[in-house]
Amino acid sequence: MTCYERPSIDATLFRDAAGEVIDYGDRWGGGMPPEDTYSVDTHPERFAPIHAVADALIAHLLAAYDVDLDEGDEVVADLLHPARDVQRAVRIRPRDPASAPLTVVFTDYPGIFVHAGLLHDFHYPVCGCDACDSTWEAEADELERLVLAVVGGRYRERVGRGFRPWVEHSLTFPDGSASGQSPAQELPADRVRAAAPVLRRLPDGWAPWPPKQPDS
Repeated sequence: MTCYERPSIDATLFRDAAGEVIDYGDRWGGGMPPEDTYSVDTHPERFAPIHAVADALIAHLLAAYDVDLDEGDEVVADLLHPARDVQRAVRIRPRDPASAPLTVVFTDYPGIFVHAGLLHDFHYPVCGCDACDSTWEAEADELERLVLAVVGGRYRERVGRGFRPWVEHSLTFPDGSASGQSPAQELPADRVRAAAPVLRRLPDGWAPWPPKQPDS
C-alpha cells in the first residue's frame, strides 16, 4: 500500500501594516491576544496550502484504497450545514459499507470542510481570525490526522437514546485521542433518524478502509 506524504510547499511571508513579518502561530507569546484582533482576519490567504494538502490526501486515498469517487455540486449536500463559496467537492466512498465515507469540500476562503461518516463536519481552519493565530501547518496537521484516523478505522460515531439525545464522535490517533458531542436537535432530524440504526450496527466504530487490490 502506498504511504501518504505531505506535498512540499514553499514558505510565504506575510507582513503587518508596518511592514513587519507576522510570526503566525506565536504572535501573542502564550498571552491573551489584543481585543481588536478578534473577528479580524488580516491574511486568510495564508491558509491556501491546505488545499494542496487536501488534494494530496485525496490522491493518496484513491491510490491506496478500494473506493469510488463522486465529484460535483451535489456532493456539497453531504455537509450538515451549508458552505459558502465552494470551489470543489469530492466524496470518497469505500466499497465496504462498514467503512466511513469522506466528503472533502474546498472553499474560496481558502479552507477545507470535511464530512466524515454520517453526522459530523470538520472545518480547517475552524477560525482564521488574528486572535486565534492559527497557521496552515497546524490546520493541515489536524486535517491529516482526521482523514488517516477515519481510513484506519479509528473513528466512531454514536447517537444516544432518549427524548433529547446527543450525537457523539471519537477519534484515536497514534499520540492520543479526540472526541466531541452536540445535541441531536442541532442537526437535520432526517439525517439523525437515518444514521441512528446504521451506527448502532457499528458499536465498535467504523471499520478500516479496504486496501486496493493489485489487479484493481
